[in-house]
Amino acid sequence: MEETLKEQDRIIIAGVHTGALDGLNDTTEESMRELSELVETAGGIVVGEMVQNRQVVETGTYFGEGKLEELKNAADTLEADMIVVDDELTGSQIRNIADATGVSVIDRNTLILDIFAQRAKSAEGKIQVALAQLKYMLPRLSGMGKALSRQGGGIGTRGPGETKLESDRRHIMRRVSALSDELAEIEKRRDFSRQRRKKDGVKTAAIVGYTNAGKSTLLNIMTGAEVTARNRLFETLDLTGRALELSDSRSVRLIDTVGFIRRLPHQFIEAFKSTLEEASSADIIIHVIDSSSPEMENHIKVVRKLLSELGCDEKPVIGVFNKIDVREEELLGDYGFTYQVEISAKNGENLDKLIEAIEEALPGKKKKAVLLIPYTDGAVVSEIHENELIISTEYTEEGTLIEAMLDAVTKERYKKYERV
Repeated sequence: MEETLKEQDRIIIAGVHTGALDGLNDTTEESMRELSELVETAGGIVVGEMVQNRQVVETGTYFGEGKLEELKNAADTLEADMIVVDDELTGSQIRNIADATGVSVIDRNTLILDIFAQRAKSAEGKIQVALAQLKYMLPRLSGMGKALSRQGGGIGTRGPGETKLESDRRHIMRRVSALSDELAEIEKRRDFSRQRRKKDGVKTAAIVGYTNAGKSTLLNIMTGAEVTARNRLFETLDLTGRALELSDSRSVRLIDTVGFIRRLPHQFIEAFKSTLEEASSADIIIHVIDSSSPEMENHIKVVRKLLSELGCDEKPVIGVFNKIDVREEELLGDYGFTYQVEISAKNGENLDKLIEAIEEALPGKKKKAVLLIPYTDGAVVSEIHENELIISTEYTEEGTLIEAMLDAVTKERYKKYERV
């Protein structure tokens, strides 16, 4: 059961900058800014920030001895309730930092999973989050005593609702098994629905992107959906799909997926596999990007890496550079997408260009064709009128002259009637 904060936790965020070549996996100014946003999204208040520069982290305590002392003094002075570390910690590191500083400690992944627990509304989403949290907690139970036993709940304790998880591993394993079975049944139903859509010829486009890029706002303005869209990380967690009618009479189902973020816990990928597979089974990918962010290129890298892990490398991808209404600099260069469009989902600017790109990228694009059908083939006329978008019909001496929108397959079938 979810816990609700009665008052906001006072948080110190901390990390170790190693100078790693791969900045996406290191504590940087951007990752700390993002961590601060995550804390605020979870309901906390950041009262302090501390980064240690060292080539490698300390195995047992993550931070060096001097930095731990600084953290303890800062926690006392700022009356902090918790320290959130910008990395994935082991159970012993959590315990040792907590012992040295005298306050509760959680890591970045626990914080992200906590936000998921707040955002999940559907039964499937709640099961996925609880499963991811339990699997992440299991190897860290020895170090999470303080965080799990805090009275009244709070950041890092939402979701499964147990207050003494560290004392009963067997209980957790039983719970994991039960949740896995429930999720497997849901995945079967989702897979059946996916197969049925394909059998019925329903085309799909998965909307993906870094968290807070504007995916839900885009879905809302294009389809009239009423998905909650606020300027917060992970505002939308549950899967949402809506139909979009295209100009050539085709329809495509737009599917809004959960936002990605750097260093996403692998437990998240595993638990949300069925949801994320909507991207791998889609006909095209719509990759929404916050083009006003100074970290835009890193965000693109994160999403591309996760899409590659999901097996989406061969799919057409439309790069949608959003938020041009607040972008200060001109977008330069080709970023390697199949199609590239600049829009403002907020005010609807250039949505017509995005729809054109969707029509081009989506299989089965329809083009204008003129057919002259002899009166002896009246059944063909009825068939075309029933299944295709008719632009005009004229009755001539030679037969019925029809102007219609046809895809390549249909056009080939009626090739003998075509007139240039």
